[in-house]
Amino acid sequence: MALKFSNKVAVITGAGKGIGYEIARQLIHEGAAVALNDIDAALAKEVAIKLVLEGPGKCVAIPGDASDHAFIHKLVRRTIEEFGQLDIAIANAGKTLFGDFFQVTLEDFQKMVNLNLQGSFFLAQQAASQMRLQGKGGRILLMSSTIGLRPYPHLAIYSMTKSALHMMAKSLVLDLSPYDITINTLAPGATITDRTLLEDPDYENSWREVIPDGKTAMPSDVAKASLFLLSGDASHITGQTLVIDGGWTSLSPYPSSIDVVKNISREKPGPLSKNHPESL
Repeated sequence: MALKFSNKVAVITGAGKGIGYEIARQLIHEGAAVALNDIDAALAKEVAIKLVLEGPGKCVAIPGDASDHAFIHKLVRRTIEEFGQLDIAIANAGKTLFGDFFQVTLEDFQKMVNLNLQGSFFLAQQAASQMRLQGKGGRILLMSSTIGLRPYPHLAIYSMTKSALHMMAKSLVLDLSPYDITINTLAPGATITDRTLLEDPDYENSWREVIPDGKTAMPSDVAKASLFLLSGDASHITGQTLVIDGGWTSLSPYPSSIDVVKNISREKPGPLSKNHPESL
């Protein structure tokens, strides 16, 4: 039986762990060659070796800062040098910043915009330029969040950047469709990753209380949806946002722990919390 992504080459940012890692893993299991990026060079190399051993696809680590414009050019160029083509680009790298609105600095703001927006935009641009040159179409996927669809306490900048990705996909349909390149956005809800468990060891139970289907997502749930949008089965889907949240955005209730956070913040603004780059 033929593998779904045989002879396809993908580049994915922020894929050393969490959702990005799982998307890379599933693509490789379906025969794809993957250029795996992460800002942590040691982690990227370790993960790439592990995924190569799992096969049957291929994987090479290309570590670097996905918010850096010059590095994005290098990332796409290195992918072509390694595998000779580029068919799929996934702008997964992202940064979350919790904090009081009144405490946000210009540096905080620029770091968030540079990674979540600038990095995604220019990866799409560089990947699409290569796909246009190849003349065989392609797939681009942007990684947003349900927090780009619904407000959430202390996440103003993050939600702004994630919301902008939905309009990016809709706008770029006009530029990319003539070249048979689709572009879509994925909006995961509460998902169990190393980062979310670090924020709240009881993350799974806290969230499943308020998710209509009673389940907190795993990275594999998001990856399976990603592979659908990246496959030939989704050739007539573009400019759309696929929400994976167990129905949470229907009502958008917060876990009970959020009420505690809001009460504390009214008493005294707390410091901003800078998390490692990874999509929510």
